[in-house]
Amino acid sequence: MEIRSAREIWDAALGELQIQVSKSNYRTWLEKTVGLDYQNNQFVVSVPNTFIAEYLDRNQRSLIEKTLIHLTASTDIQLSFQVNGKYNNSSNGHNGHSANPAGLESLAPGSTQFNSNYNFDSFVVGNGNRLAHAAAQGVAMNPGRIYNPLYIYGGVGLGKTHLLQAIGHVAESRKIGVICLSAEQFTNEFVSAVRQKKVDDFHSKFRNAGMLLVDDIHFIGGKRQTEESFFHTFNSLHNANRQIVVTSDLPPKAIPLLDKRLRSRFEWGLVADIQPPDIVTRLSILQSKARLRGINIAGDVLEFIASHSQQNIRELEGLLNRVTAFAKLFNAPPNLDLARHAIVDIGSNEVSAGPTGPNLVIALVASSFNMLPEDISGDRRDKETSLARRFAMYLLRQEMGCSLAQIGALLGGREPSSITNACKKFNAELADNKSIKHKLAEIKKSLNPRSKIR
Repeated sequence: MEIRSAREIWDAALGELQIQVSKSNYRTWLEKTVGLDYQNNQFVVSVPNTFIAEYLDRNQRSLIEKTLIHLTASTDIQLSFQVNGKYNNSSNGHNGHSANPAGLESLAPGSTQFNSNYNFDSFVVGNGNRLAHAAAQGVAMNPGRIYNPLYIYGGVGLGKTHLLQAIGHVAESRKIGVICLSAEQFTNEFVSAVRQKKVDDFHSKFRNAGMLLVDDIHFIGGKRQTEESFFHTFNSLHNANRQIVVTSDLPPKAIPLLDKRLRSRFEWGLVADIQPPDIVTRLSILQSKARLRGINIAGDVLEFIASHSQQNIRELEGLLNRVTAFAKLFNAPPNLDLARHAIVDIGSNEVSAGPTGPNLVIALVASSFNMLPEDISGDRRDKETSLARRFAMYLLRQEMGCSLAQIGALLGGREPSSITNACKKFNAELADNKSIKHKLAEIKKSLNPRSKIR
């Protein structure tokens, strides 16, 4: 089958990359990139700014090149990035200079440029997310009056950010001064304000917001100064009946090292969870996304895709992207045979060789401790095995986004409460023990070799 244009090859690559990197990394660094040119094994990717070009060149080059080699059946790919035709970077020509800070402008923390695809109309409601969806609509239409704060939690890729941005769309349409950002961005802004002695400006910005939407609030757990700042910001907004919505992978009680005052305040309003979608919801999501993109794809193909992604919507969308991109890439209809080829191909990619996903995490931890995976999932309770088990639980939760129930099933049927307690203990150990921190870094490098800086 004939290879198509650079744009179509890159669309196929994005479908695969979306599965392999985290949601935040994909949205920040890859979502707005475009395949620009492909000739003589030279592949050029267009990026929005120099900052993104620098990041991809330093941190994701190996993964991207392997993905492109796999898709093009080439023996070698020379990758370069272009910004408005003025910037070209490759592994041979990289000069090691830092990115132009001006490139951060389009990624400025607190930006309310919401993703147009993340609205209530495009959110597919199912049994696992019905309460969170209804609550989000309620606070969007009646901010500060019913559930304040609204706390939405669930595993990775289940639609928390979608709901958060949907609320933001409504707020903007009603001329409410909304600030939407991640907890990491809030922390970075606070640290920057302290360094520049502009804390009063920081307080003024956030405490006068008409609505505050914060993604991944668990990030601030254990960061005392940030927690203190957010605590007073929360009080100021709540006292003024300004709506606060936060999302997290964990319920308030399970966030490690979170200040008790904040935990209490997060539980003042409504705490709504989102569960993984069932097969009916997964099919509805795929049908909705295909319809929105004008893709004509048969029901048996959608059922096949749905059966291969059972845990989160991001992976589901990534598989759909991969199948449709392969159809364009090879100029073939998106039928069942092509879907099997596109999805099974993921397992044959060099990047995914050997154990994958949660099983890879357990295997790497076991190897690091000179144990077998069965030791970690078994009943042994000696000090070394218990520590290895905490490593595995922490990585499964933080790196893989597994739910407590999934982790329990993977590790011998353990109770969610014991996993939560183990993760809390590990966080404390991580803060106090340099050898544990070093071992964790080594395991992470083995888990994500593409994250090494070139």
